[in-house]
Amino acid sequence: MIYVSDKAKEKVAQLMTDAHLSEEYFLRVSVVGGGCSGLSYKLDFDNESQPNDQSFEDKGVRLVTDLKSFLYLCDTTLDFSDGLNGKGFHFLNPNASRSCGCGESFAV
Repeated sequence: MIYVSDKAKEKVAQLMTDAHLSEEYFLRVSVVGGGCSGLSYKLDFDNESQPNDQSFEDKGVRLVTDLKSFLYLCDTTLDFSDGLNGKGFHFLNPNASRSCGCGESFAV
């Protein structure tokens, strides 16, 4: 399962409204190679499922990830911060053994 914090839920809803996206769209979460720690998170809105997609819903937000990414994302929480120390989405990933200072990449 991938979880969504209340703040992330509000921001996803706002972004979908601002982009005039219908309810058929979902948030695609994936892990790609790169970043200073080796792996990076990627977020996109999408409306086309792929054959090996894993689909979850938390707090009314539909999240979809490919099977390979899910191995890195299991039990992760998507959060959003708008504080002075940085604004944007970030992941609380219990599978990460380390992450970079900016929170954009991680290693397992």
